[in-house]
Amino acid sequence: MSFNVAFVAHAPDANPEKNQCLIETPMYKLFVRVVQSQEQAVKICQELVKEEGIHAILLCPGFTHKDIAELAEAVGTKTGVFVARGDSPSNNIVAEVMTREGWFARR
Repeated sequence: MSFNVAFVAHAPDANPEKNQCLIETPMYKLFVRVVQSQEQAVKICQELVKEEGIHAILLCPGFTHKDIAELAEAVGTKTGVFVARGDSPSNNIVAEVMTREGWFARR
């Protein structure tokens, strides 16, 4: 048996069916999915928990506290939900790059 983890990140141009990968060793499986919306994240996480037996979900910093609570509720109490967060200087660096690359452009 392996320890199964999902990493879920946001990108404005994501297609979760295409933007995914699996990295595995005999004892570890890391499922990576990139999503465009909270709705996609909930659906993908529920599917991974059910189909792949995910033990832990790691979310990118783009998920709000409300999003995290919704995901935790959606996947149930047997899967841990974690969030990657940075300090203020790191957040400023990333925000500058994301702004420059058009992540926050109004659609």
